[in-house]
Amino acid sequence: MKLLVVSVHPDDETLGCGGTLLKHAQQGDEIFWLILTKLDQVVGFSQDSIERREREIKMVARQYGFKEVVQFDFITTQLHLVDFALLVGEISRIIKDLQPELVYMNNRSDIHTDHQIAAKAILSSTKSFRAPFVRKILMYECLSETEFAPPFPENLFIPNVFSDITDFIDQKLEIMRIYQSEVQNPPQPRSMENIRALARFRGASCGVDYAEAFMLVRERF
Repeated sequence: MKLLVVSVHPDDETLGCGGTLLKHAQQGDEIFWLILTKLDQVVGFSQDSIERREREIKMVARQYGFKEVVQFDFITTQLHLVDFALLVGEISRIIKDLQPELVYMNNRSDIHTDHQIAAKAILSSTKSFRAPFVRKILMYECLSETEFAPPFPENLFIPNVFSDITDFIDQKLEIMRIYQSEVQNPPQPRSMENIRALARFRGASCGVDYAEAFMLVRERF
Protein backbone atom coordinates (compact mmCIF):
# COMPACT_ATOMS: atom_id res chain seq x y z
CA MET A 1 0.00 0.00 0.00
CA LYS A 2 1.10 3.54 -0.72
CA LEU A 3 0.07 6.19 1.80
CA LEU A 4 0.59 9.88 2.42
CA VAL A 5 0.59 11.63 5.79
CA VAL A 6 0.09 15.38 5.72
CA SER A 7 1.51 17.53 8.52
CA VAL A 8 0.50 21.16 8.71
CA HIS A 9 3.48 21.56 11.03
CA PRO A 10 6.22 19.01 11.73
CA ASP A 11 5.23 16.93 14.79
CA ASP A 12 1.54 16.71 13.78
CA GLU A 13 2.28 13.36 12.14
CA THR A 14 3.84 11.94 15.30
CA LEU A 15 1.20 13.24 17.68
CA GLY A 16 -1.66 12.15 15.43
CA CYS A 17 -0.58 8.88 13.88
CA GLY A 18 3.05 8.16 14.76
CA GLY A 19 2.38 4.66 16.02
CA THR A 20 0.24 3.86 13.00
CA LEU A 21 2.97 5.07 10.64
CA LEU A 22 5.47 2.81 12.37
CA LYS A 23 3.06 -0.09 11.93
CA HIS A 24 2.67 0.70 8.24
CA ALA A 25 6.45 0.76 7.85
CA GLN A 26 6.78 -2.62 9.58
CA GLN A 27 4.17 -4.03 7.21
CA GLY A 28 6.22 -2.89 4.22
CA ASP A 29 3.90 -0.12 3.04
CA GLU A 30 5.31 2.86 1.13
CA ILE A 31 4.90 5.96 3.28
CA PHE A 32 5.30 9.54 2.13
CA TRP A 33 5.35 12.75 4.18
CA LEU A 34 4.04 16.15 3.09
CA ILE A 35 4.77 19.13 5.37
CA LEU A 36 2.77 22.23 4.50
CA THR A 37 4.63 24.95 6.43
CA LYS A 38 8.10 25.92 7.62
CA LEU A 39 9.66 28.16 10.24
CA ASP A 40 10.83 31.60 9.13
CA GLN A 41 12.53 34.61 10.67
CA VAL A 42 9.70 36.86 9.49
CA VAL A 43 7.45 35.36 12.18
CA GLY A 44 10.07 35.52 14.91
CA PHE A 45 12.06 32.30 14.67
CA SER A 46 15.82 32.49 15.02
CA GLN A 47 18.16 31.02 12.45
CA ASP A 48 19.25 28.50 15.07
CA SER A 49 15.64 27.39 15.56
CA ILE A 50 15.13 27.05 11.81
CA GLU A 51 18.26 24.95 11.39
CA ARG A 52 17.37 22.80 14.41
CA ARG A 53 13.94 22.10 12.97
CA GLU A 54 15.49 21.07 9.66
CA ARG A 55 17.70 18.59 11.53
CA GLU A 56 14.71 17.31 13.47
CA ILE A 57 12.74 16.69 10.27
CA LYS A 58 15.61 14.66 8.83
CA MET A 59 15.94 12.62 12.02
CA VAL A 60 12.20 11.96 12.21
CA ALA A 61 12.08 10.97 8.54
CA ARG A 62 14.78 8.38 9.13
CA GLN A 63 12.92 6.94 12.12
CA TYR A 64 9.75 6.39 10.10
CA GLY A 65 11.50 5.33 6.91
CA PHE A 66 9.60 7.72 4.66
CA LYS A 67 10.20 7.02 1.00
CA GLU A 68 10.03 10.76 0.25
CA VAL A 69 9.56 13.97 2.23
CA VAL A 70 8.10 17.10 0.61
CA GLN A 71 8.02 20.42 2.45
CA PHE A 72 6.31 23.50 1.08
CA ASP A 73 7.62 27.04 1.59
CA PHE A 74 4.46 28.40 3.20
CA ILE A 75 5.29 30.13 6.48
CA THR A 76 3.90 28.73 9.72
CA THR A 77 0.96 30.68 11.24
CA GLN A 78 0.51 32.44 7.90
CA LEU A 79 -1.65 30.06 5.84
CA HIS A 80 -4.53 32.56 6.08
CA LEU A 81 -2.44 34.88 3.90
CA VAL A 82 -1.93 32.28 1.16
CA ASP A 83 -4.19 32.31 -1.87
CA PHE A 84 -6.45 29.31 -1.28
CA ALA A 85 -6.39 28.24 -4.92
CA LEU A 86 -2.59 28.18 -4.78
CA LEU A 87 -2.62 26.01 -1.66
CA VAL A 88 -5.10 23.58 -3.21
CA GLY A 89 -3.08 23.50 -6.40
CA GLU A 90 0.17 22.69 -4.62
CA ILE A 91 -1.37 19.93 -2.50
CA SER A 92 -3.17 18.51 -5.55
CA ARG A 93 0.10 18.45 -7.48
CA ILE A 94 1.78 16.29 -4.84
CA ILE A 95 -1.20 13.99 -4.46
CA LYS A 96 -1.46 13.47 -8.23
CA ASP A 97 2.26 12.80 -8.42
CA LEU A 98 2.33 10.28 -5.55
CA GLN A 99 -1.14 8.75 -6.09
CA PRO A 100 -1.55 7.41 -2.53
CA GLU A 101 -4.29 4.94 -1.73
CA LEU A 102 -4.56 6.18 1.86
CA VAL A 103 -4.26 9.76 3.17
CA TYR A 104 -3.84 10.75 6.81
CA MET A 105 -4.71 14.39 7.46
CA ASN A 106 -5.31 16.74 10.38
CA ASN A 107 -8.72 17.22 11.93
CA ARG A 108 -10.80 19.86 10.15
CA SER A 109 -11.84 21.69 13.34
CA ASP A 110 -8.54 22.00 15.21
CA ILE A 111 -8.15 25.31 17.02
CA HIS A 112 -5.08 26.37 15.00
CA THR A 113 -6.06 28.49 12.00
CA ASP A 114 -3.35 26.84 9.89
CA HIS A 115 -4.95 23.46 10.59
CA GLN A 116 -8.43 24.66 9.62
CA ILE A 117 -7.27 26.12 6.32
CA ALA A 118 -5.09 23.10 5.55
CA ALA A 119 -7.94 20.66 6.17
CA LYS A 120 -10.21 22.50 3.74
CA ALA A 121 -7.47 22.48 1.13
CA ILE A 122 -6.67 18.80 1.61
CA LEU A 123 -10.33 17.82 1.37
CA SER A 124 -10.66 19.89 -1.79
CA SER A 125 -7.53 18.26 -3.23
CA THR A 126 -8.77 14.73 -2.54
CA LYS A 127 -12.25 14.93 -4.08
CA SER A 128 -13.01 11.65 -5.78
CA PHE A 129 -13.04 13.14 -9.27
CA ARG A 130 -9.66 14.77 -8.66
CA ALA A 131 -7.98 11.83 -6.94
CA PRO A 132 -9.85 8.62 -7.81
CA PHE A 133 -6.85 6.55 -6.66
CA VAL A 134 -7.37 7.65 -3.03
CA ARG A 135 -9.39 4.86 -1.44
CA LYS A 136 -9.45 6.07 2.17
CA ILE A 137 -9.02 9.36 4.01
CA LEU A 138 -8.59 9.49 7.79
CA MET A 139 -8.39 12.57 10.02
CA TYR A 140 -6.12 12.31 13.06
CA GLU A 141 -6.30 14.21 16.34
CA CYS A 142 -3.51 16.46 17.54
CA LEU A 143 -3.01 17.21 21.23
CA SER A 144 -3.40 20.93 22.10
CA GLU A 145 -5.17 21.55 18.79
CA THR A 146 -8.09 19.11 18.54
CA GLU A 147 -9.28 19.12 22.15
CA PHE A 148 -8.98 22.93 22.49
CA ALA A 149 -11.57 23.63 19.78
CA PRO A 150 -14.82 25.14 21.14
CA PRO A 151 -17.37 22.39 21.97
CA PHE A 152 -19.76 23.23 19.17
CA PRO A 153 -21.35 20.35 17.23
CA GLU A 154 -19.46 21.21 14.05
CA ASN A 155 -16.13 21.03 15.91
CA LEU A 156 -16.46 17.60 17.47
CA PHE A 157 -13.81 14.98 16.80
CA ILE A 158 -15.76 11.72 16.85
CA PRO A 159 -13.37 8.77 16.48
CA ASN A 160 -14.76 5.83 14.56
CA VAL A 161 -11.54 4.13 13.43
CA PHE A 162 -8.89 2.85 15.85
CA SER A 163 -5.35 1.63 15.26
CA ASP A 164 -3.69 -0.66 17.81
CA ILE A 165 -0.25 0.85 18.51
CA THR A 166 0.58 -1.18 21.62
CA ASP A 167 3.79 -2.46 20.02
CA PHE A 168 4.81 1.03 18.91
CA ILE A 169 3.90 3.43 21.73
CA ASP A 170 7.43 3.60 23.16
CA GLN A 171 8.98 4.23 19.77
CA LYS A 172 6.37 6.92 19.06
CA LEU A 173 7.33 8.71 22.27
CA GLU A 174 11.03 8.48 21.42
CA ILE A 175 10.37 10.08 18.03
CA MET A 176 8.32 12.83 19.68
CA ARG A 177 11.31 13.62 21.91
CA ILE A 178 13.24 14.59 18.77
CA TYR A 179 11.04 17.69 18.60
CA GLN A 180 12.72 19.19 21.65
CA SER A 181 10.99 22.56 21.54
CA GLU A 182 7.52 20.98 21.22
CA VAL A 183 7.67 18.60 24.17
CA GLN A 184 6.04 20.08 27.28
CA ASN A 185 6.04 19.33 30.99
CA PRO A 186 2.91 17.97 32.68
CA PRO A 187 0.14 18.92 33.00
CA GLN A 188 0.56 20.50 29.54
CA PRO A 189 -0.99 18.44 26.72
CA ARG A 190 2.19 17.67 24.79
CA SER A 191 4.00 16.09 27.72
CA MET A 192 5.16 12.52 27.34
CA GLU A 193 2.75 11.50 30.09
CA ASN A 194 -0.27 12.97 28.35
CA ILE A 195 0.64 11.64 24.91
CA ARG A 196 0.81 8.18 26.48
CA ALA A 197 -2.39 8.83 28.44
CA LEU A 198 -4.35 9.69 25.28
CA ALA A 199 -3.10 6.51 23.62
CA ARG A 200 -4.14 4.54 26.71
CA PHE A 201 -7.59 6.15 26.67
CA ARG A 202 -8.07 5.45 22.96
CA GLY A 203 -6.92 1.89 23.56
CA ALA A 204 -9.55 1.48 26.26
CA SER A 205 -12.14 2.53 23.68
CA CYS A 206 -11.30 -0.41 21.43
CA GLY A 207 -10.01 -3.08 23.80
CA VAL A 208 -6.22 -2.79 23.43
CA ASP A 209 -3.46 -1.32 25.59
CA TYR A 210 -2.66 1.67 23.37
CA ALA A 211 -4.32 3.05 20.24
CA GLU A 212 -4.60 6.05 17.95
CA ALA A 213 -8.03 7.31 16.93
CA PHE A 214 -9.25 8.66 13.60
CA MET A 215 -12.37 10.01 11.93
CA LEU A 216 -13.18 8.38 8.63
CA VAL A 217 -13.73 10.96 5.89
CA ARG A 218 -14.22 8.59 2.98
CA GLU A 219 -13.58 4.97 2.10
CA ARG A 220 -14.13 3.05 -1.10
CA PHE A 221 -14.01 -0.75 -1.09
